[in-house]
Amino acid sequence: MGKYKIGLISLGCDKNRVDSEIMLGMLKNKYEITEDPKEAEIIIVNTCGFIESAKQESIDTILEMADYKKHHNCKLLMATGCLTQRYGEELLTLMPELDIILGVNNYGFLDQYVEKFIETREKIMAIDYLEEGINEGERVLTTGFGQTAYLRISEGCSNFCTYCIIPKIRGKYRSRPMENILEEAKILAEGGVSEIIVVGQDTTRYGTDLYGKKSLTLLLQKLKEIEGIRWIRVLYLYPEEFDDALIAEIRDNEKVVKYLDLPIQHISDGVLKRMARRTTKEGILTLIEKLRKEVPGIVLRTSLIVGFPQETEEEFTELYDFVKDVKFDKLGVFTYSKEEGTAAALMKGQVKKADKEKRLDLIMRRQQEVSREVNEKKIGRVYEVLVEGLDENGYYGRSYEMSPEIDGMVFIESKEELMVGSFVKVVIREAMEYDLVGELAASL
Repeated sequence: MGKYKIGLISLGCDKNRVDSEIMLGMLKNKYEITEDPKEAEIIIVNTCGFIESAKQESIDTILEMADYKKHHNCKLLMATGCLTQRYGEELLTLMPELDIILGVNNYGFLDQYVEKFIETREKIMAIDYLEEGINEGERVLTTGFGQTAYLRISEGCSNFCTYCIIPKIRGKYRSRPMENILEEAKILAEGGVSEIIVVGQDTTRYGTDLYGKKSLTLLLQKLKEIEGIRWIRVLYLYPEEFDDALIAEIRDNEKVVKYLDLPIQHISDGVLKRMARRTTKEGILTLIEKLRKEVPGIVLRTSLIVGFPQETEEEFTELYDFVKDVKFDKLGVFTYSKEEGTAAALMKGQVKKADKEKRLDLIMRRQQEVSREVNEKKIGRVYEVLVEGLDENGYYGRSYEMSPEIDGMVFIESKEELMVGSFVKVVIREAMEYDLVGELAASL
């Protein structure tokens, strides 16, 4: 069998991206990987099924790629991921263009499924879910120029928030063995990765199932010892799982960037209780105050949901005032998405779409003001910046305050030629709502 060209489109979260990179790692020796789906004879769409807009994007992408069967080179169209795990049987019926449908952990025999279809032309569906499994293996990185990589430390979730379908798609929370994580991190560093982004559905819970205690602090200590890693960024830290040891490690570990993603979702105790979140307004405010006091230069990001069932005007106003007063450095906000199979979907008092969108707009306008105010204080400061690329406007990159693809970037004015993947010092000269402009101070 000759080398077919294979293209993969990864949708959704960074955990999904890791799955996509593992799939490419499995296929890279037998197939030629192309970034242009028009060239691809085999196309894989790794779908997201988290909320309504993500499901729609996944369906639209599958249909777009199905068109490539008619007008381009595609001979095999495969869908994988969360959407197929949820709706595999329906997709097979509704989308006859699909040839192979796999769930979220049926990748172990991926190359065999492809070969079988090529030989028999018989459709294949495998969406059995094994809660014990965690997708691991060699990866083909798809982040930038290879200087940044996500490092998944766990799979699944056991929080059972009432709005979230993830436990039903990805199963219970289970940690990867620490030795596997560290070995993968070493391989990534040897391959030129200088920024490791630690991810999981809830990173603060890491180790509780395997080792009987929270072990993120120990993991960060061991990641620090790996040569070549310069930045360790930790995302998705649930506020209720913080302890003093973790805060001290974040403060004292020079490789851990002082940037934390705390997905709090809301601040009203009534809404938090209906969401089945395991924290309170007082607990969140206390943690934020402690982090800002204990960790100099800490940058805090959060995500919020507006329009949750029964959210009153008073509860929304409480959230709006919180955003205004606390001044998160980075903030994302979503309208509540009613997902079948979740407890919140059955709640009375669903908020009208127009009201949800109005509330989202109000929060985002408020946050734009906060963000500009926060950024303007950075003018004149010198930042270490990871150079990520060059376009018609010049070089661009990120400081420790910016996570890739979700935050802004630093545009670098430089008369010197810069190397992508290098770290340089930049003096900030101009601030916008989300981006910064600076000039080269010195190479590092």
